[in-house]
Amino acid sequence: MADIDSIVLGAGVVGLAIARELALAGHEVLVVEAAEGIGTGTSARNSEVIHAGIYYPQNSLKARLCVEGKQLLYQYCAERGIAHKRLGKLIVAANPEQTRQLADIARRARLNGVDDLYQIDGAEAARLEPALVCDAALVSPSTGIVDSHGLMLALQGDAENAGAQCVFMTPFREGRVLENGEFLLSFDGAEAMELTARQVINSTGLSAPAVARKLAGQPEDLIPTAYYCKGSYFTLSGRSPFSRLIYPMPNSAGLGVHLTVDLGGQAKFGPDTEWVEGENYDIDPRRADAFYSVVREYWPALPDGALQPGYTGIRPKIVGPGEVAADFVIAGPATHGVCGLLNLFGIESPGLTSSLAIAREARAALEQPPKPA
Repeated sequence: MADIDSIVLGAGVVGLAIARELALAGHEVLVVEAAEGIGTGTSARNSEVIHAGIYYPQNSLKARLCVEGKQLLYQYCAERGIAHKRLGKLIVAANPEQTRQLADIARRARLNGVDDLYQIDGAEAARLEPALVCDAALVSPSTGIVDSHGLMLALQGDAENAGAQCVFMTPFREGRVLENGEFLLSFDGAEAMELTARQVINSTGLSAPAVARKLAGQPEDLIPTAYYCKGSYFTLSGRSPFSRLIYPMPNSAGLGVHLTVDLGGQAKFGPDTEWVEGENYDIDPRRADAFYSVVREYWPALPDGALQPGYTGIRPKIVGPGEVAADFVIAGPATHGVCGLLNLFGIESPGLTSSLAIAREARAALEQPPKPA
């Protein structure tokens, strides 16, 4: 008999959601995290936006799980009293050429099941947001914001109430698949340990490809290369002139330097894109220089010196600069042929929005039969 039924590696929002899903389904679950607490990486360093599901390719996991996850997340936040607001979002076109592109964005959104978008002209946009200057905009009423830490605390609480346990400061060292199909995992930390498990869920975010390579017995050619795309955020000194989220047109690496308003009313801008080699969260104040020209395309009145260094986050990409954005990879036995193993790769935005839907997808993937050898 294995020491534990299911081990979830990683206590970010997706790992905690999966631990909750499995524990509520009757699994004995242990969440093992290398850091000192829940959600210290990507889960805590993002825009905290509840995305509508607008931009992603039709039939992609990102599209489906974002739309499903949005509904689940709003319902969960309401039931559990997690702080959130359905603020709405404007996707703004700076000129007539970009305005023509709005129709393509709306069309893609409809294909994804997002049917509440509507287009307004620049004058209507200015009536909604007097500080905004644009040629036209798409309005997304179902976009919102959420207290990501409050969400993770609720997920952790649900999982633990269902019998799960969480241990921290316990980095994964290595593992292998045993002849009986169980997993033998070794961990470092204050008390190094070895455990056997029937199921292993690799939800370690930025580290997921590296962690997968430390687990022998799976096809290495199915483990992607990790690429780190850093994004910096700058906060606005003074009161925000906007009550909704303001997004420029998306670019190849992300959704552009957008304006979000947190639950306290503080406005912040970001993230930009900076491809980096390692995990470093220092912020370079000089990067604000490039923000001013970008933001002034839709808010010309942004005062000089109004942007203050905020924080940074790193997107766990599995494709490099200039490549077509990758879909989520939720690789279970049907993908790699190893019973009881689940790898989650490239869980960047909209991972927070999709977390509850990803958890359902993860449980279903674990239950699928392995692909033939």
